[in-house]
Amino acid sequence: MQLQEVLSAEIKKAVTSIFDANLETVEFQATRKDFEGDITVVVFPMLRVVKGNPVQIGEAIGSYLVENVTEVSKFNVVKGFLNIVLSDAYYLEFFNNVSNFSSFGKEPQGDDAVLVEYSSPNTNKPLHLGHIRNILLGYSVAEILQASGKKTYKTQIINDRGIHICKSMLAWERYGDDETPESTGLKGDKLVGNYYVRFDKEYKKEKAQLQAEGKTEEEAKAEAPILKEAQQMLQKWEQGDDEVVALWKKMNGWVYKGFEKTYDALGVDFDSYYYESNTYLLGKDNIEEGLEKGVFFKKEDGSVWCDLTDEGLDEKLVLRADGTAVYMTQDIGTAIQRIKDHPDASGMIYTVGNEQDYHFKVLFLILKKLGYSWAENLYHLSYGMVDLPSGKMKSREGTVVDADDLIFEMANTAGKISEELGKIDDFTDAEKKELYKTIGLGALKYYILKVDPKKRILFNPEESVDFQGNTGPFIQYTYARIQSILRKADEVSTELNLTDITLHEKEKELLKQLQLFPETVQMAAENFSPALIANYTYDLVKEFNSFYQNVSILGADTKEEKQFRVHLADAVAKVIKTAFSLLGIEVPERM
Repeated sequence: MQLQEVLSAEIKKAVTSIFDANLETVEFQATRKDFEGDITVVVFPMLRVVKGNPVQIGEAIGSYLVENVTEVSKFNVVKGFLNIVLSDAYYLEFFNNVSNFSSFGKEPQGDDAVLVEYSSPNTNKPLHLGHIRNILLGYSVAEILQASGKKTYKTQIINDRGIHICKSMLAWERYGDDETPESTGLKGDKLVGNYYVRFDKEYKKEKAQLQAEGKTEEEAKAEAPILKEAQQMLQKWEQGDDEVVALWKKMNGWVYKGFEKTYDALGVDFDSYYYESNTYLLGKDNIEEGLEKGVFFKKEDGSVWCDLTDEGLDEKLVLRADGTAVYMTQDIGTAIQRIKDHPDASGMIYTVGNEQDYHFKVLFLILKKLGYSWAENLYHLSYGMVDLPSGKMKSREGTVVDADDLIFEMANTAGKISEELGKIDDFTDAEKKELYKTIGLGALKYYILKVDPKKRILFNPEESVDFQGNTGPFIQYTYARIQSILRKADEVSTELNLTDITLHEKEKELLKQLQLFPETVQMAAENFSPALIANYTYDLVKEFNSFYQNVSILGADTKEEKQFRVHLADAVAKVIKTAFSLLGIEVPERM
């Protein structure tokens, strides 16, 4: 039974016993830092059933709890707030009852499954900083959901068709001179991305030429020969032209290999892949089904729509007059297909930027109207943009921050700072390289994930690799410090004797923080928020460092105290490691 449940039942008994009244609910809150106490009962709501002075009521309940509840050692009342101090025995019992802190906070996997979609890139360019936020968020949410007891499937849909890839294909045909990733030494996604930028460059030239000849800007945009040729290429692809399809397969193949290298470098994975070239025809049958059910209606020109005005939205096109699909059509079809492919899944999470908020509102409403029960469990994990100190990124102009370059730069920055601190002189070059990668990636991931997904991020690489404050390296350094303590502790008995332990205030605060971890994992899962895990870990590390500065671990007065403190430090390290694994971050044993 949870502590709050125990206290709630006892407080109700106290109110019945002292005031002859029935209290339905008890309101708790965290005790303010400037008052003594571990948990606070709010007395004011009780005044509905108990008449009197809130201070006197609090005093009476507090005295009852000290006399009748072993977990409560003392109390104080400040105005209408009853601050309860829990006994050492309560915290020591909690610590003793956790059989393995390595799995603490993780629930056994249930039957309920959920699909988490993330990344979902276009195949005309490499992954960039914007994708990184998407990937890290989606991966972390999947890991958190898994830890909370859900079965998760990580998936993505790759946008491998459409005018964007035709632009890269055409530019490569025109200017590529049969270049390949092997002949250039470039990753495939980089090579294809270069030709997307090249297309835009030539397109701008042609537009300028047409405008100089007297065309309006709009006419020049539409009539540029290179764009018309790319559009023709798309038509040929849709008709299954052998030559175009072969080029499309070749260049997309380069891109997929490039993406895999980036995913590997980021330490993320997927269970399944969907390709837009396979899914873009999905959904048409579902539109027919929706027409029969009266969910959709047909206009005079033959186009099919969904009327969402009763829900405060507008009419939404789901099929064009010529029978061709729109994005909404294929998203409806893909969602239905995914549940068919994963019949144990009861919901899906889409990790997509906030510019698509309206699209997902509409998609989820339509799927509900079509009568799919799982449509109640669809969630759009919407996130804000990532800006750089230099401003916004633009793919066409080639001003994006490339994901691979960023990963490399982060490791370099971590290396420079580590060298300056001079703590790793005895490392081999290979060990240093691995450490810098771990610190650099940890800094990047933590900087992005500690922020609420909905907020926009201004990403500053130098700031993220700071070894002080709310950063990944600061937490990694604390973990490495604990490992150093454990190595120095020599032989520590697995048997713990806690009978003679009187808790230091700092030990108690640390145990309190540890105790919150399972609840934090569940809250992070409910809110799809890695930020809750990140900030919990930072609070835990702050508590540990305060404990470390105020209490001697290896120089404790008694053998029992030393054993307990070493075990406590070890428990903290294990929880840090688990929490960081939920964020996709590694922790170094030494740094």
